[in-house]
Amino acid sequence: MNTRDLPEELRPRERLRSQGVGALSPAELLAIVISTGAPRTSALEIGTRLIHHFGSLAGLSRASMDEVRAIPGLGEAKAGALLAALELGRRMLEPAPARRAVRSAADAAAVCTPMRRLDREHFRVILLNTRHEILDVVDVSVGGLASAPVHPREVFKEAIRRSAAAVILVHNHPSGHPEPSRDDVLITEQMRAAGRLVGIDVLDHVIIGERTYTSLREQRQGFP
Repeated sequence: MNTRDLPEELRPRERLRSQGVGALSPAELLAIVISTGAPRTSALEIGTRLIHHFGSLAGLSRASMDEVRAIPGLGEAKAGALLAALELGRRMLEPAPARRAVRSAADAAAVCTPMRRLDREHFRVILLNTRHEILDVVDVSVGGLASAPVHPREVFKEAIRRSAAAVILVHNHPSGHPEPSRDDVLITEQMRAAGRLVGIDVLDHVIIGERTYTSLREQRQGFP
């Protein structure tokens, strides 16, 4: 029997469309993943066989590829698709890995240590949530040997999209010396002003040198 031979209101895909995924039984969900049946066997019948044979979705998720392939109507491709779908569901339930927190300029510098080896000036932004945990580190611009052009729009674009609560500005000095220039201080002031307008705190501006770093906040340059 083909799934198309069922009344339309009983077909898994039609029920999914009209009633939502939560209304479907485990066998119907499996039928949608299987997609097509076999000669004289519908996808829904194969889904029902799987539930009966393994007892539940949990039982099916513990089965090997060979055990799933042994069910009539399933080949390697369909068995693999089923096990992959079940594994995705299992991973969704895993706790998210702990995010790294930035509590100091030293923490920020440690995150961006690889910037010491760059031969051009790169400007990056560390995006932080309300607990100062890292959401992402975003490349904003790449310049020449002595500067990287920076615009507030580019600095805060990704921060706004990711709903960051705060940011830390980071750039490297290819010369190896992390002493801030007057331009570095002016950029810091500009970014802090732009951050206030969009409601995102600029916590620090860290300059990465060859062997060390400089925090403009700790030096009170660009920060009160």
